Amino acid sequence: MNVLEYAKGVERMVDPMQVGKVHYMQTKLKKMPVWLQKKIVLSAAKKANKMPFVVEPYCSFLFYEVVEPDKIQKFLPDGFIPARAAIFEGGAEKYYGIVSMFRIHTSVFWGARTEFYLVAKNAETGLLSWIMCDYISDTISYDEMHGLKSPDASEAVMTTTCEGDFVCDMDNSAFLESASRKKAITTSKKYVRLEVNLNNAKMKPLDQRLWIEGNTSIAYGRLAGEPDGDLFSLTFFPEEMKQALEVPMYDVRKAEVLCGTGKLGGKLERVVSFPYAQHMLSDSPGQKTHYGSEEKLRAAVEKVNFGKMKGL
Repeated sequence: MNVLEYAKGVERMVDPMQVGKVHYMQTKLKKMPVWLQKKIVLSAAKKANKMPFVVEPYCSFLFYEVVEPDKIQKFLPDGFIPARAAIFEGGAEKYYGIVSMFRIHTSVFWGARTEFYLVAKNAETGLLSWIMCDYISDTISYDEMHGLKSPDASEAVMTTTCEGDFVCDMDNSAFLESASRKKAITTSKKYVRLEVNLNNAKMKPLDQRLWIEGNTSIAYGRLAGEPDGDLFSLTFFPEEMKQALEVPMYDVRKAEVLCGTGKLGGKLERVVSFPYAQHMLSDSPGQKTHYGSEEKLRAAVEKVNFGKMKGL
């Protein structure tokens, strides 16, 4: 198994017609109590413990330094503490809040997402971890707190142009207005508005602990999950996270962010973008894969047999 064969194998697991059926079923299942939704999803996950997870080109990240790390503990699940990390190889380690923007296709949902992260350490395993504190999306999603969640970012824009621009404009204002009319406000205002030009961006080697180790230890923060964090892992060739584009700050025309964790950091420090698709397998809800090292991750990827795999 090599990178190319793995990419083709992951892509073949995604059937657009089946994804459409799942989107339709969500409109019916969302009327059920959250506990019943979770039971159905976890039952399905036991039969298919991996989900094909394709992040499309130009997935981009904003990094903000968290200047008062003691204030972020309340957003982290049990067993995690704030941790410093470097973005690029040899870079300074700081406490970061991260905003990611990407288009994705999987076997169960397809669309655009913006996710808000804090970097932490798993006290049990010692692994650097990405803690997803909040998110908005123009497609369906699932988490422990909300169950099968409907889109909350209608008319989302996430695209590139022939002039080298990457643009993201997502917010949940229409969702909030609808919820307000129904007197069912359960969330706060969230938005991301980004305009950058990539023509002067340069490829740079990434810090392997943050990008490789961190993506094998992902958990939901208290705004989107249970206290235990619903820990999960991505399975991918480490080469997917070896390098990315650093966008010069003078090419950032607009960067406006608001999420449930509030303004935890100071000014925007770095913008990172991946100019290629990333092919991974994600743990299905309730499944917890543990690798512990890049070597174990690579060994697991090389042993994947798509012919025998049943994905969610």
